[in-house]
Amino acid sequence: MALEVMARADAPIPLEATFRIEPGELLALVGHSGSGKTTLLRTIAGLWRPETARVAVDGEVWLDTADGVNLPPHRRHVGIVFQNYALFPHMTAAQNVMAAMNRGAPNRRTEAERLLALVNLPGLADRKPGQLSGGQQQRVAVARALARRPQALLLDEPFSAVDRATREQLYDEIITLRAHLKMPVVLVTHDMNEAQLLADRMVVIEKGRMVRQGTSAEVMADPEALRAMGIREIAAMLPAIVVEHLDDGLTLLDTATGPLFLPTVEGAPGMRVRVRIMAHEVILARTRPEGLSAQNILAGTVAGIVAGTGPGVIVQVRVGEGEILARITRRAAQQLGLNLGDDVHAIIKSMSVARDHVARAPYHDEAMK
Repeated sequence: MALEVMARADAPIPLEATFRIEPGELLALVGHSGSGKTTLLRTIAGLWRPETARVAVDGEVWLDTADGVNLPPHRRHVGIVFQNYALFPHMTAAQNVMAAMNRGAPNRRTEAERLLALVNLPGLADRKPGQLSGGQQQRVAVARALARRPQALLLDEPFSAVDRATREQLYDEIITLRAHLKMPVVLVTHDMNEAQLLADRMVVIEKGRMVRQGTSAEVMADPEALRAMGIREIAAMLPAIVVEHLDDGLTLLDTATGPLFLPTVEGAPGMRVRVRIMAHEVILARTRPEGLSAQNILAGTVAGIVAGTGPGVIVQVRVGEGEILARITRRAAQQLGLNLGDDVHAIIKSMSVARDHVARAPYHDEAMK
């Protein structure tokens, strides 16, 4: 049930992108406002037709401008979650979910309650949107999208309208929910943290053009993608396992190259997580330093050095099966005499990792095994 997308247009904005999403995979379309992310989503959903385009799912063609094929939105088996939820205010949660089902479908109420339970809303089926929090309304919107039994699930900035605490909870629930999703999932976001925590791969869009696609590590190694995203967004995802919650408010995690101490991480011991470490928060040393306040010193090997147009470079440090990125000056790299294969130590302050930069690892993430 792979989703294949090709789109080209000159107006209303230049657009040129081609990508494929495998069954069960989550792909993030990342870019600044006005870059063309939502336009691509609308193309998939049938809400906009580019000059040249092809959209197909599992061999079924939804759009092919060359052959004159253009299925209307109601004939495309797609579920959409909008930024503003788009729930019917006069309907209950269950009725909103049932509205997306075929009228002749059996046991619609039972299925609606099952989907609401799947998104962690048991017992709230009879509440109307005005009686639900923003996070709860977003969960209803996800349940409604799944009620269409979609061949593809589209998420358009789904977390931007909720507060930070709710957003963190929704991240965890989306990761858990993915164990039940077999269709391709497309996430539109301008938030690189969100993309790195949730997505298997990402496509970076700038002014309608696809700059780079690949895993988080592949994108972060591409100078053009880094320029498009903004230098302060550069970060790496480090797999880890929760070991113990300590009395001083820190959580001890285990990584492939040693212990990691972070402010309290939600989750029981044994839970696998991914930690987003910002490149500008990492210091490199040739030898293991002593007498530092920083609690985390991870041994690694230089796997790459990416120079930009300014005074900085990005150093890719391999740590076990994971990677850490360090943004340092070109002068510092020269003074350290860094070359590929060199042993280094990455120094990371515990307090430099924000709470929402840690998330449960996707169910299929085998990086720590």
